[in-house]
Amino acid sequence: MQRSKGCLEKLQRLNQAVQHQEPDRVPVSDFFWGSFIERWKKELDLPADTDIYSYYDLDYVVTHPNMDPWIRDFEIIRETQDEVVVRTGYGAIIRKKYSDPMPAFLSFDTASIDELLSLPFDDPWDDRRFFSSGDNQIAGVGDGFARNLPAWYETVKSRYPDIPVFGSICEGHEQIWRIVGSEQVMLWIGLYPEEFGACIEKVGSFLAELTKAQIKAAGGLLDGMVIWGDVAYVNGMLFSPEYWRKWFRPIVQSQVAACHEAEIPVIYHGCGNTLSIFQDYIDMGVDCYNPLEAKAGMDVVDLRQRFGHSISFCGNMDVLQWAEAPMEELHAAVMRKLNAAKGGGYIFQSDHSVPSNVSADRYEYALNLVRSKGTYPLDLGEHDIPSMK
Repeated sequence: MQRSKGCLEKLQRLNQAVQHQEPDRVPVSDFFWGSFIERWKKELDLPADTDIYSYYDLDYVVTHPNMDPWIRDFEIIRETQDEVVVRTGYGAIIRKKYSDPMPAFLSFDTASIDELLSLPFDDPWDDRRFFSSGDNQIAGVGDGFARNLPAWYETVKSRYPDIPVFGSICEGHEQIWRIVGSEQVMLWIGLYPEEFGACIEKVGSFLAELTKAQIKAAGGLLDGMVIWGDVAYVNGMLFSPEYWRKWFRPIVQSQVAACHEAEIPVIYHGCGNTLSIFQDYIDMGVDCYNPLEAKAGMDVVDLRQRFGHSISFCGNMDVLQWAEAPMEELHAAVMRKLNAAKGGGYIFQSDHSVPSNVSADRYEYALNLVRSKGTYPLDLGEHDIPSMK
């Protein structure tokens, strides 16, 4: 399949940055809340079908196959003009209020460790995950609500000519809490650490195979993989680093290995403050870390100074500053982040995803600033940090 000249330029830019080389300019992309997209189209008076990645010629896009343990359409439990309550392929009952930014998880069909261990998952290699339209939880229930999504492979194929395309896969914690709930995960780690570890291993085996199956299903059309895995909050880890290393790290290690065997880079997306295990990501060979949540104390300039070019960074633009800071403060914040791009190794994005309190004008301001001041060789003027290399 042919790719446009612009797409090949983006791919070169992205790969050079991730490999700690200086491309023509700092790559830019992002994840966007649906409510931001609605506001953005309204403020700029854009047609309803306008695609933000194409409109701004962003440097990569992420796609989501069906990762549900059980492949099935949503079961509608209740539906009104204001909300919908569904049971998904994770066995989760979720209420989505259309006016709220995120859904509420009401209950989970899997209520015990023994149930989880005995329940068979649908085959991670099942073609329906990649080649059939239908419902899936991660792509369908979030800040928006969507049903009967197009086949993942068709989405990848449609994007491929014009923009680098990444697949995506959950790591162990991100997958298992969606099956049993966050409260149960925390409780069972404390009460039954070894027994729950066996559950994590089961989920990990599923995810390792799903990673390989997704890469094969794409048939060479993936330019990278995002591993989703929140294991921390603003003050540190959700559980001890030792427990993570024993049970969750091997899953990520196997996923990274599968991606590297296919010669595609990995962006690991983990919210919160993961500094206590950050060296582990480097040791596992993670190519790039995202989103570097500012409110959790993650700072890309400090991280670059601490870890050098042992890993690339993606994100860290504080969305609160993006939305509310005086323009001179916003300007200074963006320029400071660009110090982390010296020698390559930085993709400019938000520190999670762009929310609806960011206006279209303010989004464009930061984007245009990066594109004008993020060209190599970098000239950051008064915002240059000489110690950064």
